[in-house]
Amino acid sequence: MFRTLNTNIRIFLQGAYLSYVALFAWIQPAHYLATKVMGPFFYMIFFVLMGAYISGRNDASFYVIGNAMQAAALSGIYGVSMSIDGDRWGGTLIYLFGTPANRLALFLGRAFMHLLDGILGVIIGLVWGVLIFKLDLSQTNFLALALVITTTVFSTAGMGLMLGCLGLITRNVMLVNNTIFFLLLVFSGANVEVSSLPAWAQTISSMVPLTRGIAAARLVIDGQSLAMVWPLLQGEFLVGVIYAAIGFLMFRQFEIIAIRRGTLEAF
Repeated sequence: MFRTLNTNIRIFLQGAYLSYVALFAWIQPAHYLATKVMGPFFYMIFFVLMGAYISGRNDASFYVIGNAMQAAALSGIYGVSMSIDGDRWGGTLIYLFGTPANRLALFLGRAFMHLLDGILGVIIGLVWGVLIFKLDLSQTNFLALALVITTTVFSTAGMGLMLGCLGLITRNVMLVNNTIFFLLLVFSGANVEVSSLPAWAQTISSMVPLTRGIAAARLVIDGQSLAMVWPLLQGEFLVGVIYAAIGFLMFRQFEIIAIRRGTLEAF
């Protein structure tokens, strides 16, 4: 049993590293920094200034925290989904499905490096908030905030795993990714109070990642304890698990159908 566990852990870690390197092997450090550092900088300025102007808020922290947490979706949705879809377009899907390795370890490993990358992205967003908009972190429980960030990134990665599996059956998963990402800017509460949305939109908000994570981050930065936001974290984690489970079921179903039809090499 221990040998099997060790093997699965090794597959998970090696698969996580190799899929991440394969996805970003083409990118230069300057391009990466532009995406991870300057990207959040510009869209945070846009939404903070626009939101403050429209709402008349004197305190920009609502938009700063919301958009800093939204940065989790860059890695969680785009990175994770493309790490799965990339196997199809890179022509390596046949080798992935041909291996006897544990499918769950292979599948979840696709998200691991992007989980770390997403945490870094949120931290960068918060740093910009402190430097530019004077975000006050003096009352923050940083251990609680770290748990909030990790849980939120995990939740977005769960959705990314599901979207990546959609990429195995569609030719334009980036269209889906872009649509989901921009819808989250509204439905997650990053830039609009969830309570101000129509009832049907609030229902959608309760079913997507980020909503509870953003709310928890605002409370923690405002000085609330981990116990106060624990129910929100439980809900956010559950959302991520549900999306990841749906994605894994789609992944296994695609493999079964592709093998049956002999279409593993179709990409």
